[in-house]
Order: sequence, then structure tokens, then C-alpha cells
Amino acid sequence: MKLCVIPARGGSKRIPRKNIRLFAGRPIIAWSIQAALETGLFDRVMVSTDDAEIAEVARAHGAEIPFLRPRELADDHTGTNAVVKQAIHWHNAQGMPVEFACCLYATAPFVRANDLREGHDRLLASGKSFVFSVTSFPFPIQRALRLNAQGEVEAMYPEYRATRSQDLAPAWHDAGQFYWGRASAFLNDETLFSPASLPLILPRYRVQDIDSEEDWLRAELMFSALHTSEAGGA
Repeated sequence: MKLCVIPARGGSKRIPRKNIRLFAGRPIIAWSIQAALETGLFDRVMVSTDDAEIAEVARAHGAEIPFLRPRELADDHTGTNAVVKQAIHWHNAQGMPVEFACCLYATAPFVRANDLREGHDRLLASGKSFVFSVTSFPFPIQRALRLNAQGEVEAMYPEYRATRSQDLAPAWHDAGQFYWGRASAFLNDETLFSPASLPLILPRYRVQDIDSEEDWLRAELMFSALHTSEAGGA
């Protein structure tokens, strides 16, 4: 089977209850559930949560909650790979063997069904272990600055101080939306950031990590502008 796992624990600290907080008029998790369902790819779109209220909201928007996540996998230190592994093991034990899984974040309102489909197709065609969304840094990371103990500015990579920005290699970062993988790769704890993976490149205007109130506001402004632009071009 092809399984979509949306991790959504109840104990978010920096933005309390962020997985079901309203974003553009809907609980933010609803956008991820909708995109997953629209792909038509998954045998099950499930939310992995330890929280009854999140489970209720997720069900109301079309996701399944086959179990509540064990408490030991719902603390601040549990990584998403452990959550996906537990979901795969559970389904395998129920006689529903998982071949491919997609970890889709609950706070990814910019995710699109077409991106998920393209990631799936790239995974199958490539023979790789993972395909996940990435985007480019807006500024050369080789020209990054840091502040020393005295609050003074220093070049983080002084060897590049005289290099023209156009001569520096572009850098990329995880877009924090989804991670397609072979079930065996998740179960074997294969390294994601490695040659075992391929990127699905997204434009920067459709990527925003949401870990603070400032991030949330920025994401809402970006989301509104993007949808206004798309509606105007329709």
C-alpha cells in the first residue's frame, strides 16, 4: 500500500495548538489533508497524533486516525522518522504491508497535490530511497555573517569575502513539506540528506517554515498574495 502519514502531536510549545490553528479560514492541518486526498495516490491518508481534539479535526477533514500515537513518540525529542516507522510497522502488523510512504507535515499549507504526485513519480522512476521538497537559499550562504562574543561582525566563511556572489555555488535547504520514501528506507533509518535522495525543487514563494508567530504571519501574507495572484490570472 501507499501510506500518507501526517504527524501532528498535541504538545506544540512555540505556537500552542498550531496543528489545528486556523490558517486562511481553516485548521492548518486541513490544507495538508486536502492536498494528500487530491492526489488520488494513497490507500490511506492518516494523521499520527496523541491528541483527541486533533484527531477529531483531522477526521472532519477526511483523514483517518487508525490509532492514537503512543506517548513515548509524542515528546519534544521524537523525530518524524520514528513516527513514520511506527505507522509502517502498525500497518504491516495489521496485514496491510506498506511499500511506499509519504511523510507530510501538518503545517504545510503551501503543499500542492501536483508536487506530491511529481515526488511520487520521481521516486518510482529513480530507484532512489527518498524524494523530498527543497528550495534555494535567497542569499549565498558562503557570504553569511556571525556575531562574535563582543557583538562584532565576522564573516562565517572568510575565504569567500572577495568572491563575487554570482561565482558562488547555489545552496538549497529542506522545504519542510513532504518526504516520499520506500518503506524499507524509513524502516532501515536510511539517511535522508544523502545521495540516496533526490530533490523536488519548489519556488521560494511557496515555502515557509512555521515555527514562530512571525513565521505564521509571514506565511499568511504569502498565502493571501499567492491566491490573489492566481485568482487574478484565472
